[in-house]
Amino acid sequence: MLLLGIDTSGKTASAALFDSDTEIFLAQTTLYTQKTHSQVIMPIVKELVAQAGRELSDIGAIAVANGPGSYTGLRIGVAAVKAMCFGLNIKCCGVSTLEGLACNNISYKGTICSIMKARGELVYTCSYKCDGYCIEPLCEEQIISRDELAEFLAFNGTEVLLCGDGAADFFMDYRSPSFIIAPPQGRIQNAAGICLAGLSKKLTEPDLLEVSYLQKVKAEKDLEDKQKK
Repeated sequence: MLLLGIDTSGKTASAALFDSDTEIFLAQTTLYTQKTHSQVIMPIVKELVAQAGRELSDIGAIAVANGPGSYTGLRIGVAAVKAMCFGLNIKCCGVSTLEGLACNNISYKGTICSIMKARGELVYTCSYKCDGYCIEPLCEEQIISRDELAEFLAFNGTEVLLCGDGAADFFMDYRSPSFIIAPPQGRIQNAAGICLAGLSKKLTEPDLLEVSYLQKVKAEKDLEDKQKK
């Protein structure tokens, strides 16, 4: 099956085309962009498929990062995938951005901790056990303070590979001999990881695809504050 992966959860707009029968990535593009994802993601997908010598109609399913991450970016990516799936009459699956980040470093054997910046001292995070081929979550995805994460990892007591856009700052601020920083290409969101994580997900109809923010969006917070007042 030809699986298209899309990630618009952060500052990168990324797409990848994976042949699950041969386990080969036919094409992949990751663009660190200042433009809105709505401007770039569909042109990237169309160019990607064309360069691979395929047609959009050859795509068997789509995996998309559905959170956590940028509210606007996630909505754009999920909306684009829904539209494509309805148009192509195919199914899709939502993939955790944190799991996708871990899968970007899937050759590492040990514990992988995905760290994404949230707001202030808070981070989105999840830790995974990796055997070099598959990953397994060691905890629930959560939004916690960096101090709480440092305490959790110290209690874990094993060597940990840090990835995600919050990994570099965390590595520098909480220096520990048990921390290893992933290389630059393994620290940012990439659709290749979304494809790999998506292989184990159940495909659903596009109307069931939803965004998972891990925290309330601004509109919900504003409404709660208004109700309290």
